[in-house]
Amino acid sequence: MNILRSERVSASLLLAAAVLGLLLANLPTGPALLDLRDAHLAVPFTSLDLSLGHWISDGLLAVFFFIVAVELRRELVIGELNSLSKAALPAIAALGGVVAPALAFLAFAGAGPTADGWPVPTATDIAFALGVLAMFGRFIPTRVRVFLLALAVLDDLIAILIIAFFFTSDADLAWLGYAAITVTLFGMTSRLLRPRSPYVLARRAQWPVMAVLWVLATLSWSFVYLSGVHATIAGVLLGLVMSRRPAGRAVHALEPWSNAVILPLFAFTAALVAIPQVRPSELDPAFWGILIGLPVGKLVGITLVGGLAAAVVGRRTGVTPLTWSDIATVGALGGIGFTVSLLMNELAFREYPEVVDQGTVAVLLGSGIAVVVSAIVVALKSRAYRAHGAAGGVGGALSR
Repeated sequence: MNILRSERVSASLLLAAAVLGLLLANLPTGPALLDLRDAHLAVPFTSLDLSLGHWISDGLLAVFFFIVAVELRRELVIGELNSLSKAALPAIAALGGVVAPALAFLAFAGAGPTADGWPVPTATDIAFALGVLAMFGRFIPTRVRVFLLALAVLDDLIAILIIAFFFTSDADLAWLGYAAITVTLFGMTSRLLRPRSPYVLARRAQWPVMAVLWVLATLSWSFVYLSGVHATIAGVLLGLVMSRRPAGRAVHALEPWSNAVILPLFAFTAALVAIPQVRPSELDPAFWGILIGLPVGKLVGITLVGGLAAAVVGRRTGVTPLTWSDIATVGALGGIGFTVSLLMNELAFREYPEVVDQGTVAVLLGSGIAVVVSAIVVALKSRAYRAHGAAGGVGGALSR
């Protein structure tokens, strides 16, 4: 199972699934697959009635967001974001990496009906970006990888906030109240599994507690979904409240399934799009906003804002933690949107099915361009570090 925790394997599976979905959607098998994705599956005796595609994007993807939340909490408590001085540079760079793509999108979409899609090019796929860095950046120092990880984690936090606040309307406070109760109970119950808890020290069986956690997690997800808030937020809340040691073990167990099944399955279903048979001039402005915003907006925003911030940090401390070229390397990797961008695309344009299809193609193309550009930049940067003997972070660049 360890191979499924590899960033290289995760990125390869995600890309292969997206390409396969796009290919099959444009073959004679396309209509049947689209019908299967849109077929509804209801849970008896409940109000839960979702299409197969939404069970994946709203249900299974909550596991991915749970893992993201646990990683975020770890970085905030004991990792690279546990102090203001550590978090300042990646936070400023992440902000630049959100504002610039959003402005690039709005430069094309303007105040039109699809202007609400501005968040689509602002996301970075942390697994894919780290996978490209691992594949092509053998001699990239650890500090660059740490900066990318911190920036991507903060980028995910911004994406979570965008989903919670911009893609939620008419939330049902009663269901949110029930969710708050079950999430709180989930966090309290998880404390029983801490290494030195009285429950564990008494050598009691842990499976009953784990069963209760699964039930509480399922109820929390259901209540959040019924409240009108996007259901993946339930995964975020559960990841933030779960006791740290049990949460780490949960991530260790879930990560292979997320990398090998959940993310590829989501990428496959999201990429099931018939390529629009229209002239470039007939494409919605949102298409161009996403296509330019991801590879160009991210690169410009992260490099410019992050570079200026690094210069200020270096002037105040007497050292320059990262060079402009280091930050540009991270900026190129930041343009790989994929997972979260595909999800935001579905949420932003749900009232415009034809724009959803165009947006999906734009996300895949924009992310694909970012993959190629970042692979070249990372490989050249790695070669330069190798030539100058600056390969002190090899081990850190190869393992998460």
